[in-house]
Amino acid sequence: MGCMRKRGKSWNAQVRVSGWRTFTKSFKTKLSATEWVANFEKELRSKPIPKKDIKNLKLKNLFNKYKLEILPKLKSYKIVSYKLINLSRLWLGDIVVINLTKRYLEQFCEDRKLKVQEGTVKSELMLIKRIFKIAIDKWNYGIPFDAFSGHEIPSSHKPRNRRASKEKSTTLIFNTEKQKNKYISIIIQFAVETSMRRSKILKLTWNYINLETRIASLYDNKNGDDGHIPLTKTAIKLLSDLTQSSEFVFPISANCLRLAWERCRYKSNIKGLRFHDLRHEAVSKFF
Repeated sequence: MGCMRKRGKSWNAQVRVSGWRTFTKSFKTKLSATEWVANFEKELRSKPIPKKDIKNLKLKNLFNKYKLEILPKLKSYKIVSYKLINLSRLWLGDIVVINLTKRYLEQFCEDRKLKVQEGTVKSELMLIKRIFKIAIDKWNYGIPFDAFSGHEIPSSHKPRNRRASKEKSTTLIFNTEKQKNKYISIIIQFAVETSMRRSKILKLTWNYINLETRIASLYDNKNGDDGHIPLTKTAIKLLSDLTQSSEFVFPISANCLRLAWERCRYKSNIKGLRFHDLRHEAVSKFF
């Protein structure tokens, strides 16, 4: 049942439904309070009674449960796990779940925009929203308030269109060829010829390379589909010059490639160019 009482210049509304915790909210008018009590009580009675008491559950506890139970089944385990650890360390992680409001989310966005891009903020918000949905639908937690309702989600990252000039590209390749690891230069040239992601290049095995048909097959892609990449004459030449000493075409670690890329970029005096930008270069060359 619900009740209302006037406190100063505002009306305090309270809703109590068996099986749920007590909910309270303040309004400027009695009419607004009355409408909220009626609608919210009806909403609670239409939902299944929560099986678990989450009175003292904090957001970081919810993040951890998602990380342990749901995340291991996803391909993006490592990346999302890192995001959850970071979110848990922020002040938002200490907010009690049932106390989360739209205002907390607005403040979170304001704080995060001072440190990261809007696209990152959007990604973090959508992750929290997805965890809340699972908590309600799958774990049957009593979270009746939708803090995300009416909250404006930040825009995504602006698409990058970064390309290195022909002169700088030549300098970059020159510096990669001076690396002790022979695979660095070949990988970068191979990326420009195929438009493949760094992770897929490093996972590529000889079993999925057909030099006769000039096709590289990709399995378990980011979108869940399989793919086949046509190989240019230059890509075929790069692969033909390699010795098949391992099942992997390029038997080096992601960290080794990352550090080598940063060294070559620094020596070439190219600022802000990412390995991922080689895909833009590849697509431009295709056209």
